[in-house]
Amino acid sequence: MKKHLVLLFALMFVTQLVIGQARYFNERYVYTQYHLYPVLINPGATGASGHHQVVFNYRNKWASFPDSPRSFTFSYDGDLGNRVGFGGLLVSDRFGALNTTKGQLSFSYTIDSPTNKVGFGLATEYIRHFVSGSSFANPFIDTQDPLFLQRIDGNAFFDITPGIYGLYDDKISYGLVLPGLLSSELDEPSTLGNESEFSYILNFGYKIISEENDIVFEPSIYIKQLNYVPLHVDINLKAGFLEERLTGGVTYSLGADERLGFLIGSKVNSLNFYYGYNVSRHEFQSYNNGSHEITVGFDIDGFQTQQIIPNEQ
Repeated sequence: MKKHLVLLFALMFVTQLVIGQARYFNERYVYTQYHLYPVLINPGATGASGHHQVVFNYRNKWASFPDSPRSFTFSYDGDLGNRVGFGGLLVSDRFGALNTTKGQLSFSYTIDSPTNKVGFGLATEYIRHFVSGSSFANPFIDTQDPLFLQRIDGNAFFDITPGIYGLYDDKISYGLVLPGLLSSELDEPSTLGNESEFSYILNFGYKIISEENDIVFEPSIYIKQLNYVPLHVDINLKAGFLEERLTGGVTYSLGADERLGFLIGSKVNSLNFYYGYNVSRHEFQSYNNGSHEITVGFDIDGFQTQQIIPNEQ
């Protein structure tokens, strides 16, 4: 009975999101493995790997719970030469009855000095939120409600996001993203609480190389204030072994989203595979099996250009 009440409240929460806010959160929130591929959240990292790379990301939050959030992301980015990077990204996210799709094009320009390499990026984004047609079968939803019918058609937005991503002295990484700094609703403007909050993602990291043990440690911190998502801080520690052919890591999140995450991964030639598992400190954790995330990346070596971020020693 208690589980059914939790499900009812979850459905009411989703419905309130749908009819009460045109934008319910920024899509960059769904990732926990962004520190592996910063291009997922930061347009300034476009082309920063020095390769033309393809990335696939899948995340299932609150696994085993009915209608839990599931996200699919496909990304491509590469260095076009002359310090210019180009990328594209597609996102499909579903949380109960609420669906989000996103298409993004990003560009970057890199300034290179003997000690500092920094990319300045800009992303243009199309985002659409809409209610699944299967919601008509949900007994908790009034299918004749004009607001519900309006959300079946969805709301579309055009965003512009700037970002900076850099590496100092081959060891200190840093970045700043201003998600949706400029945002415009493409449909008839909604009167249902379409206010947008100021959002940012700020990160710092440090690379420690132990040549004696062939281990690379990379602690990092990400501070995230995103649209309709309370402030939270991710503290990451990633370790690479055997020339980073094996990877392990741990993440602890502070703030509104308190969770502990674990990471394992491997690299075979140009193919990278990572799996992450997260558990939350909130009571709702007892109703699900945690969160699972998979990231697969492939570097297209045939198009390799001069690297913005040097190879590990």
